[in-house]
Amino acid sequence: MDWALRSATTADIEEIADLRATVMRPDLERLGRFDPHRVRQRLRDSFSAHTSVIETAGVLTGCVTLRPAEDGWWLEHFYLAPRAQGRGLGSAVLGALLARTDAEGVPVRLDVLQGSAARRLYERHGFTVESEDQVDVFMVRAPG
Repeated sequence: MDWALRSATTADIEEIADLRATVMRPDLERLGRFDPHRVRQRLRDSFSAHTSVIETAGVLTGCVTLRPAEDGWWLEHFYLAPRAQGRGLGSAVLGALLARTDAEGVPVRLDVLQGSAARRLYERHGFTVESEDQVDVFMVRAPG
């Protein structure tokens, strides 16, 4: 699947917030934590200049934020539209981002919801569990 990253703009916020709600709903419902307003507002509140839109054929297909952290990078808001999941796009995007962070020789951290299928993607790319609680699994990947 051909894809491209571009910097997200404020004009993308609502579409990304809706994507987040769609993608996260099953896991949040399973955990008893889905709130349609809150799931969108958390994206709006944390939107940053480090957010990128993932496009396929010029259409917003996903998003990802890779922001500087104290000792490396923090990966968050990595969502793909359901129509694009399971086709290798997530792995391709993640691999490209990790190639950039590996060149800097610093770790990348993220958190994923307990029981989320996305955890398998992160584990395939070298992330390991650093800590966890009832809702979140915090993972880290040393530079490759």
